[in-house]
Amino acid sequence: MEYVLKTDRLTKEYSGHRVVNEVTLNVERGAIYGFVGKNGAGKTTFIRMILGLANPTSGSFELLSDNDISKARRRTGSLIESPALYSNMTALENIRLFSTILGADKSRAEDILKIVGLSDTGKKKARDFSLGMKQRLGIGMALVGDPEFLMLDEPINGLDPTGIVEIRELLLELRNNHGKTIFISSHILGELGKIATNYGIISKGKLVEEITAEELEKKCGIRTVIKTNNSEKAVRILKSIKGIENVEANGDEKVIISDKIENIGILTNELFKNDIIVSGISTSDNGAEKYFIKRMEDDRI
Repeated sequence: MEYVLKTDRLTKEYSGHRVVNEVTLNVERGAIYGFVGKNGAGKTTFIRMILGLANPTSGSFELLSDNDISKARRRTGSLIESPALYSNMTALENIRLFSTILGADKSRAEDILKIVGLSDTGKKKARDFSLGMKQRLGIGMALVGDPEFLMLDEPINGLDPTGIVEIRELLLELRNNHGKTIFISSHILGELGKIATNYGIISKGKLVEEITAEELEKKCGIRTVIKTNNSEKAVRILKSIKGIENVEANGDEKVIISDKIENIGILTNELFKNDIIVSGISTSDNGAEKYFIKRMEDDRI
């Protein structure tokens, strides 16, 4: 397994207060890594240390498996909080100027605007852009130099629903079609759940947990509970139905299904045909948001 970022007990103190407290995490190549935490949990400070904008108090990290950290940072694009745009310039002029500052290829500017969906803005100045357009331009500037790894701090914060969808689709495009690994910090849990492949949960400066999207789904997915007169037989019948794999008996009467069910009627009809009496059906949604909130408020850290 290849990692683009590995940290070992990374710590940052300000006036004796540990803002980031011995964080050890791993970001796999090709992942969209959601860094989840409340405001003030240490997300931005962590990102600033990786990018060289703040010096760690202790601990260490590896970036893009490169012994030359300055070189590795040049292969990393970033957007921290609001993008630093020249408001009197167009999107194309902003990208070209930033390319010049970084010594990158200016000829890619128009291609970058196509990727972020701003190729039709023409002579419109950045000051007249919507917040969503400004965020997309900020991500475009992070793409200057064609980085392998993107670190984005709260890129959907403050956006309206349309802007959030646009950023979400852009991030998926960057990962799926342009091979980017993305580290995105956010406290908007519902949106992260639609794109993230991995999560790191941070609370009070400490990493509470790392978990994959698959592991989270198993813990927090919707469960269907069917009350029957013969749970063991019901399990055998349900497992023969296409799409039903995660089903188990819970006592003599209850069957719990952890798979997504499109049509509950198909299941009950199959049970009836096999002389299984269904006396009750209920669903429960543990909810990823509930899980994240509970972990972020864990008093044991």
